[in-house]
Amino acid sequence: MSIEKVSLNEKFARFDDHWSPKIIGALNGQHVKIAKLKGDFIWHHHEDEDELFLVINGILHIALKEKTLTLHPGEFVIIPKGVEHKPYAEEEVEVLLFEPATTLNTGNTTGPLTKHNLDVL
Repeated sequence: MSIEKVSLNEKFARFDDHWSPKIIGALNGQHVKIAKLKGDFIWHHHEDEDELFLVINGILHIALKEKTLTLHPGEFVIIPKGVEHKPYAEEEVEVLLFEPATTLNTGNTTGPLTKHNLDVL
């Protein structure tokens, strides 16, 4: 087994697409993912999984039914399972996601933004 450090900057430099999470690590049935986000996503929720969004660069907005959260670099939020939410970003945002390996990026909704097979960086 080889234990290596991970450079987020190096991983983010390897792709340009938006709303397409990449797996950069795994532990205890969880995936550590990164993604670049820009524009609007879709309203969705996850039946069985909580999601953690940690902003690395940029400003991320997450609309909830009752309010909108705005996250800056170094801030994170945990969206509990079952909570309807819609991420969006006016400018490109780099985020780290921590969630169960079974989590589908669009949760209970499928469409053009749904990613079934994630790239591993």
